[in-house]
Amino acid sequence: MTRRPPASGAAARPTGVGPDTDPGPGSRAGLGVGLWAERVTGWPLLWLLAGYPLWWALGLGQFAYWLFAVPMAAELVRRHRTVGLRVPPGFWLWALFLVWTVVGLLLVPMDLPGTVPGSGGYGGAVLRVVNYLVLTVLLLYVGNLSERELPTRLVLWALALLCLSTIAGGYLGMFAPRFEFTAPSEYLLPASLAGDPYMQALIHPASAQVMDIFGYESARPKAPWEYTNLWGYMLSLLLVWMLVAWSVHRTGWVRWASVAVAALSIVPIVYSLNRALWMGLALSLVFAAVQALRRGRVALVGGCAVLAAVALLVLAASPLADVVRTRADNPHSDDGRAATNAQSVVAADQSPVLGWGTTREGLGSEQSIAIGPSPECPTCGHHVIGNAGQLWMTLIANGWVGTAFFLAFFAFTVWRHRAVTTPVGQAALLTILLLFWYMLFYVALMSPLAVTLIAVALLWRGGASVPAGAPAHRHGGRW
Repeated sequence: MTRRPPASGAAARPTGVGPDTDPGPGSRAGLGVGLWAERVTGWPLLWLLAGYPLWWALGLGQFAYWLFAVPMAAELVRRHRTVGLRVPPGFWLWALFLVWTVVGLLLVPMDLPGTVPGSGGYGGAVLRVVNYLVLTVLLLYVGNLSERELPTRLVLWALALLCLSTIAGGYLGMFAPRFEFTAPSEYLLPASLAGDPYMQALIHPASAQVMDIFGYESARPKAPWEYTNLWGYMLSLLLVWMLVAWSVHRTGWVRWASVAVAALSIVPIVYSLNRALWMGLALSLVFAAVQALRRGRVALVGGCAVLAAVALLVLAASPLADVVRTRADNPHSDDGRAATNAQSVVAADQSPVLGWGTTREGLGSEQSIAIGPSPECPTCGHHVIGNAGQLWMTLIANGWVGTAFFLAFFAFTVWRHRAVTTPVGQAALLTILLLFWYMLFYVALMSPLAVTLIAVALLWRGGASVPAGAPAHRHGGRW
């Protein structure tokens, strides 16, 4: 699209502002209200991330994204009317996916063969569409702000604070697994809505999910997130950003503090019993080693490999090893996941273009076609098709074509920035790559996908992919 001229009396914002770009001596006199106004532009994102534990305690949870999307959208509208909006390269793929999610709502009332009639309600479908739209606002907001308006270092620190909160929530879930309280938002909702099991998971603060995996109750930490799997996915992403945020400082104690915090996270990570999380962390270490070898840092990789071997020996000699072995011997949900995942593929085959608009409940389970669970068969009953991972949810909701648009957008971003060399750029690249692993096991909507789109925006706006001191170059289209 053609660029719109600046509004009368307004100066066009430079597009090459990078993290180390100096505005020049001639602009020092104008560092008053004008630049202060620019600097506070990015605060909605920073408050959203750093303050998430507070929003969790208030019972907002993922709805906090909706709340902070309002000032973000207002800023985007203002920019559209003045200098125009930028969109990232390949945004047309994401836009087509959004169109697919909206058009797919037409298929929600239709019954999918082999599922419970009427199990595809509009409530979850509309909620999912709104969440995607809100995250689109987040993506465009971060990408359209300059380095001065939203410094990358502040984004990193906000993510690092969120990482600390997640680790603290892990220990809270371990030592106080029954801790929960009624959030203020629960008092404001109708009793029928506040008491809904799905809504309870979203707005009711609790420290852990207590589940029967080993034949007895086990507490799996989840604070400040809705589910244990979501806690693991978020911690996997946030650890990367915390290490990058603290490693860019030259002060030695800050770097050692980041290593100490990462080490402290091992205990709740093990007790979360999240096998996909364990493998995701291993894949992150492999990625870091490959990137270091690309830069010729063989000695660093060798030293880290020795430290990792020592850490594994210490872990093997600790009580944590028993937890890992017991979890490996008790797959628990593997059969159920495999069955529902296969049903997602079948559903996509039956409606490959648009999908079915939302998830469905399958008839019976992999154990029995019984209507519900019983003392003899506690796993019998209807299982939700598509809730075992982002891939499976997208397949049944949006079909093969919609899923292709979704994955192609992130694959295109990875390919475009595959040669990134800065720590921030590599953290962003790893964040996006991890989506392709976790989508097999965890649903990325809402918070994990938010962090992933922030990573996309940082790569797109240039500050994450250029060496220090070099100007950032923005790419993509303009609306």
